[in-house]
Amino acid sequence: MVDPSRNRILFVPGKNPKPTPALHREWLWRCLVHGTRVADSAAGQSLARRPDCFALAAWNALYYGCDKLLEPDQRWIEQLLATPGAGPEERRAALSWRTRRARLAYWLADWSPFILSRVHDPAITATIRETEAYFSNHEGIGARVRERVKQPLRAMLAAGDRVLLIGHSLGAVIGYDALWELWVEEGLRSQVDMFLTLGSPLGMHYVQRRLLGFHHAAGRRFPGNIRRWRNVAAHGDLTALDPRLADDFAPMLAAGLTESIVDEHDGVFNFFRNADGLNVHRSYGYLAQPRAGHVVARWWHGF
Repeated sequence: MVDPSRNRILFVPGKNPKPTPALHREWLWRCLVHGTRVADSAAGQSLARRPDCFALAAWNALYYGCDKLLEPDQRWIEQLLATPGAGPEERRAALSWRTRRARLAYWLADWSPFILSRVHDPAITATIRETEAYFSNHEGIGARVRERVKQPLRAMLAAGDRVLLIGHSLGAVIGYDALWELWVEEGLRSQVDMFLTLGSPLGMHYVQRRLLGFHHAAGRRFPGNIRRWRNVAAHGDLTALDPRLADDFAPMLAAGLTESIVDEHDGVFNFFRNADGLNVHRSYGYLAQPRAGHVVARWWHGF
């Protein structure tokens, strides 16, 4: 039987400026509890009694030099938490031919650096521009961002805590790189119990070529401190261009570096909406929808 007092959750947010850490953590926590409760009422109630278990690796202000106001999103998050799930309109939008065409264009660009360099899609160019400083470690910013993840992880693992590391979007990349550094460069042999990635770009060749371990020999290429890996990708989420990571990281399984890598994609719908319409990539929506909630609920119970 798992002792809930040993459970610790560390959330690594994706790119873009975020609200101040205290506010951001509060609303992420509300969404996490909601999604867990929808999936498993008992787990959600138990989780809700342990707000101290949830920590935020707040790297965004360090990277962007600013915070974002919460107010433009607050009423939309409240609406999200009052919505039972994705309706027919959200499902149609996520599965539309327009979304599928966009995914094909992104996929072609990802496979060919030549095509990628000539793509004028604002979303792609903005992502490349915003992530380049991280991947190139410009003025040490990548290392400082990863330290925001490693510092609390070191403390949790040293205390013998049972750790769920959640990485959303670019946060999944930062979390993975941080784990690689802890395992390969620092020699820390404790494992996180589960790595949960949400809307992750780790399936993209553009990203994989830039991971810290990519150019190392087989024995140093992957981290060995992930006991189990669960990856949740919503339909229509173009950041999670390849929603299946198990094939890309299969060598970790073959080498015994992790027990399992499981992808959750079919039937996953992120129904976050704001003034601009449906946004299937937002972290609040991922945490509030039941598939991620089911993963968290089972982990909370010890499965």
